Amino acid sequence: MRMLLRLVTTAVFLALVAGGFGLLYVRSTGLRGQQTPGPVETRVARAIRSLAVPSNVKARAMPPATGEALYSGMEHYARYCALCHANNGSGEKTPLGNGLYPKPPDLRAAATQQLTDGEIFYIIDNGVRFTGMPAFGTGESTPAGDKQLWELVQFVRHLPAITADEISQMEGMNPL
Repeated sequence: MRMLLRLVTTAVFLALVAGGFGLLYVRSTGLRGQQTPGPVETRVARAIRSLAVPSNVKARAMPPATGEALYSGMEHYARYCALCHANNGSGEKTPLGNGLYPKPPDLRAAATQQLTDGEIFYIIDNGVRFTGMPAFGTGESTPAGDKQLWELVQFVRHLPAITADEISQMEGMNPL
């Protein structure tokens, strides 16, 4: 009985401490969307996201890349993704991305480029809860839908090497 009481007391104490830290965080940030998440919050969010992606999905590999698929991916990205992530993938100074919390990631950076093809596919398909990243999939895998998502994965992989000519071409495809 004593052991159970000690366990319950410890659990209640830890819950109160966690709640206190949570309250301090909310009071200090005001939950504003203009801020950039701190390193601890970023690390925890990425770890949770990584745990959420099933292992069999992480292991999926992109089909062989083609110029046609890259162009299709670029076209789709320019229309639907650049509003938050910018044509160059930086996520900086975009019409929608500026007001999001957390800010859209720099898709050219190691944090994105080190994800597996399957993880990038999953994120595009399912979105990321508690962020501005919507799900672009329908919840049902179709050959046409999967093809389009893999084209986007190919384009995301290309972003670190994007050229000024490609960015210029994308500007004509942007909706705004």
